[in-house]
Amino acid sequence: MWCHLRGDSWVDLELFGKSKKGWLQGFLELPNGIPSHDTFGRVFARLDAQQFRARFLEWVQAVSAVTRGQVIAIDGKTVRRSHDKSLGKSAIHMVSAWASENRLVLGQTKVAEKSNEITAIPELLALLDVAGCIVTIDAMGCQKEIARLIIEESGDYVLALKANQGQLYREVQELFEDEGLVSAEGDFHEAVNKGHGRVEHRRCWSIADAEYLSYLNPHGEWPGLRSVAKVTGERRIGEENSKESRYYISSLPGDAEQLLWAVRTHWGIENSLHWVLDIAFREDESRVRKGHGPENLATIRHTALNLLRQETTSKGGVKARRLRAGWDEDYLLKVLSL
Repeated sequence: MWCHLRGDSWVDLELFGKSKKGWLQGFLELPNGIPSHDTFGRVFARLDAQQFRARFLEWVQAVSAVTRGQVIAIDGKTVRRSHDKSLGKSAIHMVSAWASENRLVLGQTKVAEKSNEITAIPELLALLDVAGCIVTIDAMGCQKEIARLIIEESGDYVLALKANQGQLYREVQELFEDEGLVSAEGDFHEAVNKGHGRVEHRRCWSIADAEYLSYLNPHGEWPGLRSVAKVTGERRIGEENSKESRYYISSLPGDAEQLLWAVRTHWGIENSLHWVLDIAFREDESRVRKGHGPENLATIRHTALNLLRQETTSKGGVKARRLRAGWDEDYLLKVLSL
């Protein structure tokens, strides 16, 4: 853990240990000195990934209470260089839950070989306490069983709709093409954001009329369904202009402002988690491939990210804090004491 607040590999871990041996002996018994990078690699390759993940979850729950009413965004990310072609092993794909207000990784699970996020998301939800929170998931997770799990845990959902839902997607799309209906029965909210030479204009239309929802959900197969929404995003950078529309189903009331906020907050997982893992932790460059090593190392990155996010006295981003933690032992102790 100490190393991963600065280093990115087992070699870095060995180097950190040798460089900080005197300091580490204040906490650890090191009768045989610092292990080699090969030893670190073998240990983490054999370490039970589920048990290691369980300890991570216990730690997160112990150090931070999830703020009710916030968005818990669930999304997947591939660790691109964790594949091993010689063994026919694909790169691992991790599904993570991100608490938007706490700015914490709440949990993660690896997608099984020859499977997808549809099977991994229920496993992750079973580990989390989502009561009073809004769970947001992209179209892959728009499944009846996933909606049921969230409702049973006293949470709410905003699930993206795409062609994977076939008839439901087409019916919701057709619903919002009826401008008279949307105007008479729906709610609307828009937001404009400017910065860094970019202008983003987002609009949300929502419908929560019971009659139309019963048409979309005649047999109650989507538990808790209370509204549907259309969100358009228009982005202008200089002379370039792009526009897209997305559709959602939700257990929230048809408050367009709240729905737009939830959707926008979900998109933030890319910048707040995935982008940081790649830029500050160089995750996509990691060549750890043996055994459970890639999954366990991903858990270590999430732990380090949570520690650095919660330490707010230091200026700068996560990358700068990692550097300082590697140089400044007093600061490292402050980060680890949280």
